[in-house]
Amino acid sequence: MTLRARIVRATGGLFAAVLFACAGSAHAAADMSKTIRDVFPVAETGFDPAAVDDLYSSAIIEAIFDTLYTYDYLRLPARIVPRAAAAMPEISADGKTYTIKLKHGIVFTPDPAFNGKRRELTVNDFIYELKRLADPKIRAPYAFLVQGKIVGLDELAEQAKKTGKFDYDAKIAGLEAVDPYTLVIRLKKADYNLPLVLAHQPTAAVAREVVEKYAESDGRNQAHPVGTGPYLLARWVRSSKIFLDANPDYRGFTWDFTSDDPADAKLIAAMKGKSMPAVGHVEVSIMEEDQSRLLAFRNGELDIMNLEGPLAPDVLDGDKLKPEFQKRGVQLSRIVDPEISYTYWLMDDPVFGGFSKAHIALRRAIAMSYDAAEEIKVVRNGQAISATYPIPPGVIGHVDGWKPLNAYDPALANALLDRFGYKKGADGWRTQPDGKPLVLTLSSRPDSLGRLQDEMWNKALTGIGIRMDVHKDKFPELLKAEKSCKLLSRVSSWIADYPDGDNFMQLMYGPNSGQSNNGCARMPEYDQLYAQTTTMPAGPERDRLYMKMTRIVEVNAAWRLMISRYRNMLVQPRVVGYRKNPFLPSQWQYLDVDAKK
Repeated sequence: MTLRARIVRATGGLFAAVLFACAGSAHAAADMSKTIRDVFPVAETGFDPAAVDDLYSSAIIEAIFDTLYTYDYLRLPARIVPRAAAAMPEISADGKTYTIKLKHGIVFTPDPAFNGKRRELTVNDFIYELKRLADPKIRAPYAFLVQGKIVGLDELAEQAKKTGKFDYDAKIAGLEAVDPYTLVIRLKKADYNLPLVLAHQPTAAVAREVVEKYAESDGRNQAHPVGTGPYLLARWVRSSKIFLDANPDYRGFTWDFTSDDPADAKLIAAMKGKSMPAVGHVEVSIMEEDQSRLLAFRNGELDIMNLEGPLAPDVLDGDKLKPEFQKRGVQLSRIVDPEISYTYWLMDDPVFGGFSKAHIALRRAIAMSYDAAEEIKVVRNGQAISATYPIPPGVIGHVDGWKPLNAYDPALANALLDRFGYKKGADGWRTQPDGKPLVLTLSSRPDSLGRLQDEMWNKALTGIGIRMDVHKDKFPELLKAEKSCKLLSRVSSWIADYPDGDNFMQLMYGPNSGQSNNGCARMPEYDQLYAQTTTMPAGPERDRLYMKMTRIVEVNAAWRLMISRYRNMLVQPRVVGYRKNPFLPSQWQYLDVDAKK
């Protein structure tokens, strides 16, 4: 079997030579009388593909920019299909060279940066964005997607660190534009997940002229996105409203998806053959409070919303809608998110970090003080499952029945603290072994969910005699601080960027500190094993190393795994074609609106 064939097999059947049918100039324009109203529970951070890593900003980026590949809308397990690419990549026998053909005639939304000219998408726009991910000035949170992989790119980044300027004009062997429509990517070693990476929003095509005209001093262009995707940014009221309009220059596609699930038959019959996108406007509101979102949905002011756990008793009876919502024709699309929710602590903090026996005992005790089952019951109202393994269900590499070392056990937690000198004073609070105060600061959002998480952790820590302080800030500010390794502890979630375990095991990889490694953990044995797994296809051998790596994290108690949430998407009856895809952050381009409902 060739290495190319092994790459296809390793992605679990994710490749498929399925194209979006493009109607070209005959494509029918979206109906500008139709609007979909969606909602985010937290504020966006911006719309530069290289600069963001939150789900909500990524949803907007997914709609505005084109990646080379994407996911088939209905197929599960997930499978990769071309988006801006004309076909699936040609892969060399050794798995290190990818040749990708681009569709002709794709154009950017008109913008003054193009000086009145019609600007066609070329492979240089993808090369530019891949280089931006490596530019030290931008501090891309997804730099790890390209680091150590593309021939010549790391060296270009190192040169930029010395000179203070990234040379975007420098040609490197790893990124070659053979012609405007042919891209060759040469890798240092075979990467079994490259097509999945090229379906992820940070690798979307970006026009250099636009960045150079509108970028801030840090090289990021968060406020003026210009892409080739189905929608464009019409208006933005920061942290309040985002308005998208259908892109009149978008090439379009014909809705022609299939599914093995009989439950999708009605959806397919309603949508098959339609020219897409069908909806002219998308309005996204930012509403941080749960009750505000549900009230707006009840009043018909929202068409789509994710039902967070605290609201579940108002809407659900078990895993079904209550009669009130069924009678109104509300649709429920329910999945377990391919995600993990976890609490990390800063691993280089002098009190809670470090690798002495006492420091490890402290973290293990904190981890064992937390009752995830109670969170599922009290905070999530049953709308979650326990996360015991770092790779969640539905993602390649997940292990069923894993028994974690730091499961809930407050008695053992207290015994550990006693043994390693974290003594209780007369007031019942523990001190450090040297007698100094012991206080953990948890950072959280100023919304109802954040307050509930504060209460859960305060209860857990009080049970083992550790004081807790709370630091509140807006979601974008928390993300900014954690990328600088400035937060001591926070409840964080990671939703799969692509459906392979590598995307989760990299969360503890030392070189990813300041990117995806929020606790800035650096464990040499773990790092060595992770580097080894990146050269391996999915399978039993890689799984064994992942299990060994998981034990290393547990022994050092670098985090506390908690839950994976159910995503309960409520959809008004007038929205046609909705079925939640776990790997697409937004799906507006696949939907229609029935004006009669």
